[in-house]
Amino acid sequence: MAKIPEDVIETVRTATNIADVVGQYVQLKKSGKNLFGLCPFHEERTPSFSVSEDKQIFHCFSCGRGGNVFKFLMELEHVSFPEAVVKVADFSHVDLASEYRQESTGPAVDSKTGQLLALHEQASKLYHHILVNTEMGQPALDYLHDRGLTDETIETYQLGFAPGQRLLKPFFEQRQSDYQLLRQTGLFIENTDGELRDRFTERVMFPLRNASGHVAAFSGRLLKTAPDQPKYLNSPETSLFNKSRLLFNFDLARPAIRQAGEVTLFEGYMDVISATQAGVLNGIASMGTSLTTEQIYAIERTTDRLNVCYDGDEPGQRAIDRALRLLGEHSHLQLRVIQLPEGEDPDEYRKAHGDEAFRQMLETAKEPPLQFQLRYLRRSQALNTDSERLAYVNQVMPLLAQVTEPVELDLYLNQLTTELGIDKAALLAQLKQVQRDSAAQQERQRPAQQQQPAPSEPVMTVHQQQRPLNRLERAERSLLYRCLHDRNVWTRVSDVPNFSFVHEDYQVIYTLAQGYFQTHQDYQAAQFTDFVQEDRLQQMVIDLETTNMAAAVTPREIDDYLAVIMDQAPVDAQLRQKKQQLAEAARLGDADQQRQLVVEIVQLERQRQANKPV
Repeated sequence: MAKIPEDVIETVRTATNIADVVGQYVQLKKSGKNLFGLCPFHEERTPSFSVSEDKQIFHCFSCGRGGNVFKFLMELEHVSFPEAVVKVADFSHVDLASEYRQESTGPAVDSKTGQLLALHEQASKLYHHILVNTEMGQPALDYLHDRGLTDETIETYQLGFAPGQRLLKPFFEQRQSDYQLLRQTGLFIENTDGELRDRFTERVMFPLRNASGHVAAFSGRLLKTAPDQPKYLNSPETSLFNKSRLLFNFDLARPAIRQAGEVTLFEGYMDVISATQAGVLNGIASMGTSLTTEQIYAIERTTDRLNVCYDGDEPGQRAIDRALRLLGEHSHLQLRVIQLPEGEDPDEYRKAHGDEAFRQMLETAKEPPLQFQLRYLRRSQALNTDSERLAYVNQVMPLLAQVTEPVELDLYLNQLTTELGIDKAALLAQLKQVQRDSAAQQERQRPAQQQQPAPSEPVMTVHQQQRPLNRLERAERSLLYRCLHDRNVWTRVSDVPNFSFVHEDYQVIYTLAQGYFQTHQDYQAAQFTDFVQEDRLQQMVIDLETTNMAAAVTPREIDDYLAVIMDQAPVDAQLRQKKQQLAEAARLGDADQQRQLVVEIVQLERQRQANKPV
């Protein structure tokens, strides 16, 4: 792959709005001049992730990450800089010569993570090849066709087959793959002698891709049921795969989720794949376990609305109830339940009624969570006696107490009145009592809550715990910002004899800017960060862009910065040194040295006062 010239990189950058690229991963909302959303690099509940369309950079005020559009993809998808340029070019429909494209479309392999992802990509291709091109894969292919999947769908999801012959280990051995890396993939079982054998056999293979679209694990479904084998077998937890974080199909569904403004959560992989084949492209599923707070957070970054569409049988209804309780405690998503006929799952419904009926059902069968919960609570109760009806009302009232819309509340009360034969006024009186009790309980808990941070608050990060800047660093930071953004200030500082920043990092950035301005007339932060290259210094440049500076600059302001950096800072350093020497002389009882140091300290203090701006 040839090195991409700077002018080509700049063409890609100028053709791209960073907000459009970031918006593929983060739900952004306008606030002031910038766009804000939940940070994709760490978990948070209050948006602190900012995108500046004006400067074409991103910055998280919580974890401190920042950069331009290329840096965003490099950090999020673990790709190299050239690969990030290619991805952005493809997104913005900028033609790139083939010499600038790598032969492989997989992740960068210059890191351990990249190498593990590459092994998973190779395994996925092997399993897929066995399924669609070999005789041993034919029974599995027939099974998928019998399930109603087309060849196009099988290709889209790169479904595969792991045969009983255990071909994966010889496949990697032929390629001389690193043994230690193979051990860490989760694709093999290791015996006491350190020998590896394929984990998956006689299973239809579902590649599990991370949010960036790279295969991070697999789920294998037994082709023929066996009493001693689980129907579905997932890869074990690895550095790539955490089942509580990953959502099936999230990478493919994200564009449709943004377009529809909502996501539909299914119970299983086949439900998602079946829905996709019916033209419903915004479906996802959890990893065969209950929904988790990490998965909820990933959804919240992308949309505000979630539909839960689980199976219509009893286990599916219990799963919906658990999901709604978790979502009610840990999210602000607008929720709806898609209620299927009893005993059916989404895949079965589509095959029985057709694609059009399936799509229509997903729209017309939506109901508010409370409506589902009322019906779910009633499923297990006969309500034939007064005690049964009273127990049901006591369960329902805390749910009704959370309803804020008067009309909606009135509808539910009328429904209960009709179903239970209880006077509406009596129900309303009990509801008000429940509301008063709930308010009193919250009031009692408030002092304890004030003593400790709310659980939903993000953990304090290293970036937030940095010490405040002293006067010298504030002056250096402000002057460097002015130098970069104002050519008059740049010229003024460049003409100062023997000028340099005291702290090395600021001086390095200033020196790099000297080279940058030799070939660039105007300063652009998004462009300059690529020129800087070193991650730590790139981050400092992005931090500079968050400096709250007045639009206009005055000569007096620049003179004050220069005075602090060139005059006061050196004097302050000498003062600190002399005071340390004075303390040491006092400890040793050296009176002559103490008198001499006191004189020098007084002189430095006078010099310091004289250097201070009036």
